[in-house]
Amino acid sequence: MLDTPRLTLRRFRAEDAPALAAYRSDPEVAHFKSWTAPVSAETARAWVRDFAAASPAEPGLFPYAIELTAERRLIGDIGVRLHENLRQAELGFTLARDAQGHGYATEALRAVLADLFDTRGLHRVSAECDARNLRSAALLERVGFVLEGRPRQATWLKGEWTDDLVFGLLVTDPR
Repeated sequence: MLDTPRLTLRRFRAEDAPALAAYRSDPEVAHFKSWTAPVSAETARAWVRDFAAASPAEPGLFPYAIELTAERRLIGDIGVRLHENLRQAELGFTLARDAQGHGYATEALRAVLADLFDTRGLHRVSAECDARNLRSAALLERVGFVLEGRPRQATWLKGEWTDDLVFGLLVTDPR
C-alpha cells in the first residue's frame, strides 16, 4: 500500500467492482484504451479477482487501486507490469472522469515511481499512450518521462490504426 496526502494506492478488493465498471464504462475514459465501454458488472468482477490475486513483487501485471482517502472512494487505477528481471516495468493508468483535473493522477504516479525506483531499485520504467491522448502525454512528461519515439500506425484500436507515443524514465532522470 502506498499513501500520499490525498490518496491511498492499494490492492483491489471485491467491493471495488461496481466503481471499476462505472469509470471504465465511461466512453470518454475508454476512448483511447484497449477495452470497449461499457464494462459489464461480470467483467469488472472478473478483473477485480485477477487484480487482487496479483503480486507487486513478482513479474507480471499488478494494478493499484487509486482511492481518494478522505472519501474512501475508488477513482482509478495504475497498472505496473514488472519485467522478469525485476529491474524494469511498464505502467498505464486510468482515472474516472470526475477525478480528472485535480492532480490525483500526478500524485499517484509520483508515489508509484518513488516506490519503483527508490524502494524497489528499478532502473527503468516505460509507458505508452495513443498519440492523440494529449492529456496522458502531458501527464507523463510532468512526472519526468522523456518522449523516446512515435511509432506510426503501430496499434490497431477500435477499428483504426493509431500512432503511439513511447516514453521512458530512468532512475537517474529528474522526477
